Amino acid sequence: MAEPVPVTVPVALPRQVRHLVLVLGDQLDAQSCALDGFDAAQDVVWMAEVAEESTHVWSAKQRIAIFLSAMRHFAQDLIARGLPLVYTRLAAQDTPANPDNPGNPGTLAQALSQAITQLQPAALVLTAPGDWRVLQSLRTVAKQHDLALDLRDDTHFFSAVREFAAYAEGRKQLRLEYWYRALRQKHGILMEGKEPVGGQWNFDADNRESFGKTGPQNVPPPSRFAPDAITQEVIALVNTRFASHPGKLDSFGWPVTREQALLALQAFTAQRLPLFGQYEDAMWAGEAWLYHSHLSCALNLKLLNPREVVQAAVDAYHAGQAPLAAVEGFVRQILGWREYVRGIYWTQMPDYLSLNALNAQADLPAWYWSGQTEMACLKDAITQTLELGYAHHIQRLMVTGLYALLLGVKPQAVHAWYLGVYVDAVEWVELPNTLGMGQFGDGGLMASKPYVASGKYIQRMSNHCKGCQYDPALSTGDKACPFTTLYWDFLMRHEVLLKKNPRMAMQLKNLARLEAPARDAIAAQAQAHRDAQL
Repeated sequence: MAEPVPVTVPVALPRQVRHLVLVLGDQLDAQSCALDGFDAAQDVVWMAEVAEESTHVWSAKQRIAIFLSAMRHFAQDLIARGLPLVYTRLAAQDTPANPDNPGNPGTLAQALSQAITQLQPAALVLTAPGDWRVLQSLRTVAKQHDLALDLRDDTHFFSAVREFAAYAEGRKQLRLEYWYRALRQKHGILMEGKEPVGGQWNFDADNRESFGKTGPQNVPPPSRFAPDAITQEVIALVNTRFASHPGKLDSFGWPVTREQALLALQAFTAQRLPLFGQYEDAMWAGEAWLYHSHLSCALNLKLLNPREVVQAAVDAYHAGQAPLAAVEGFVRQILGWREYVRGIYWTQMPDYLSLNALNAQADLPAWYWSGQTEMACLKDAITQTLELGYAHHIQRLMVTGLYALLLGVKPQAVHAWYLGVYVDAVEWVELPNTLGMGQFGDGGLMASKPYVASGKYIQRMSNHCKGCQYDPALSTGDKACPFTTLYWDFLMRHEVLLKKNPRMAMQLKNLARLEAPARDAIAAQAQAHRDAQL
């Protein structure tokens, strides 16, 4: 059998296995529905680390490390609870297979097939995965071995996919707002009877300020956790096995256990939630953490339940520890947006992955993997991403994502980058955010318009433009900001399509003021910039 997780007291496997319960790397929930009815006398948990999950997209070291460390900690917890476990580990390098030690086969499908051959279970049990590719792969293995696969709804979420499917039926556009309101009413969150607390459903008008000239002041430190022996072992493994992958692990400090995740949740609600809404869209050079929660990875690994996260924020409001605007804005991210993008993913796949409404065909610039660019905002966001595996939502949407959209990068290439570099990236949440919201690849199924802006937006929301060699007010010339040049070029290239969208009317009205010579100069500068990057 493959090398097991190191444990103090191994748990004996049953002679005859009734259920082989599959636990994936983003399903680290002790209350998982896959474990409902588990009988240690006749059931076995199966987990596997395989190289494929780090190479099907070129994953950065921080992302690989957090999955492996969290999986190994969870495995130890399962064994401490007395649950029989078969766990296949990655080694620093593959060794030749032999009948007594078949080693790590490299893919989830091969690892599962190997375990089925060894254990001969009567059936497989699985909580619905967060990745279409993985689900199809595991279904194929079950069919090949003529085994029943008990696929269970993921009760981690507030809603089931079938609920969203019923909501989506017959709708040409799937907007967040009404789905979010329905969930708030159904679960009684921030409600007074049938009406929202405070008399309105969202408080965007009270949120999303910039830091001003003085910048962020006295920002509480993030919750970071020193790597224990398991995590240190994982870091050494990743630095050896995945040495050529981007990023670095010197600063690794993510929560990898439920206990650490709960501490991070407590720290956020006590220290940063009060100003979360006010500054949720603000950026500042060299300041990665600001007032954001940094909980998305713990949520997506299932170390935290969204119900407890939402309740913690609501409790802070009722205790007078955080204003309603901040709490509602945060709750909307969890109860609204997170549930919404999952519904989009599972009702639209697999066709969704191939959508490209703007026919964008450019390659992703190579410096997305290094941060070596003269554009200050992009350099800061990408360097931070590679060092920490993290960037907040505006850095993703309105810096790295905006630039790719304006440049005309193929959305599938943008998707692969986001899926590979961020620690919280699981395809069900990352793909709609990237292809739909960020790149308008679905033609407006999600977003009511392309999220495009000139460099003036970045100047307004950050200090990146101060000291940058480019001027966001200029669209042509040596000092022209590439965001501004590409913004006008984007509007010109897609003008016919965008005229059909009433929400683009103001931007197109401004475009109409440009005389033909100005348009030609912008188009020429945009093409020159594009050629230089690609």
